[in-house]
Amino acid sequence: MTQELFARYSFLLDRTARKVKQYAQQQFKQGEFEVTVDQWLVLKNLSENGLMSQTELANLVFKDHPTLTRIIDLLCKKGYVERIPHPQDRRSFQVHLTQSGLAKVAELKPKVLEIREKAWENLNETDFEEFKRILNTIYQNLDGQTIDD
Repeated sequence: MTQELFARYSFLLDRTARKVKQYAQQQFKQGEFEVTVDQWLVLKNLSENGLMSQTELANLVFKDHPTLTRIIDLLCKKGYVERIPHPQDRRSFQVHLTQSGLAKVAELKPKVLEIREKAWENLNETDFEEFKRILNTIYQNLDGQTIDD
């Protein structure tokens, strides 16, 4: 395959990822979710993993520390998350969902699933398996680990 074809496929992958995020942002605004897509990712990961350090959370949501700090600051102001001192390291904090944050995740989870389903319309199980295989191969080529589910 030529370098030109690789460039085209990379462009398609990037364009599609941007479109999915743009569509989600649009739906979040129209649905008056009171959080952004990036804030949702933080809430969702905290709901699935419980108490986490900011470093662990940054790695999970693929955000650098300054960006994650801003997101957490906003979520704290909204009352959805809370920072508590790390028990072994006085210089760092752990983050967890408040009761209000848990309620927000429960409220938004079905709505977010509906938004995500839009991108997957007209694809069957075979399409999903092949898509997952291809994405995992690309990710592994770049020294990443695959996601099995």
